[in-house]
Amino acid sequence: MWWSIALSVACGLLLLWLALLIALWITKPDEVGVKDALRLLPDVVRLIKRLGADPAVPRGVRVRLGLLLAYLAMPFDLIPDFIPVLGYADDAVIVAIALRSVTHRAGSEAIERHWPGTPEGLAAIRRLSGTARAQAEPVHLDFGD
Repeated sequence: MWWSIALSVACGLLLLWLALLIALWITKPDEVGVKDALRLLPDVVRLIKRLGADPAVPRGVRVRLGLLLAYLAMPFDLIPDFIPVLGYADDAVIVAIALRSVTHRAGSEAIERHWPGTPEGLAAIRRLSGTARAQAEPVHLDFGD
């Protein structure tokens, strides 16, 4: 009797893992995007540390950041890193989802205030988290002087 429950749980977990694998395959970034995201990883880790230490950041955000750091520190991933492109894409997707959640909850000002890297890196983080600001075109008004 107990083995049928254990088998059912194992099959459910396998199906969940396969669904995540298919979702990552469908939404996978191109190889250049993954390389850029990996290049930003040290700055992202410092950003997470700084945001987590900021008492002005809501507690729920700090919990999410702690869970993200725990996931990144785990010796295993959803998809092993030796699988080309997808191996690192799962980390990039998880970081993007967490950063999107954190940015929406804490505000983009908190991200800007704590970002340790270059302005180009911050722009990449905004794109990665889906919070890139639209650059407004300068408006030229002609009053017919």
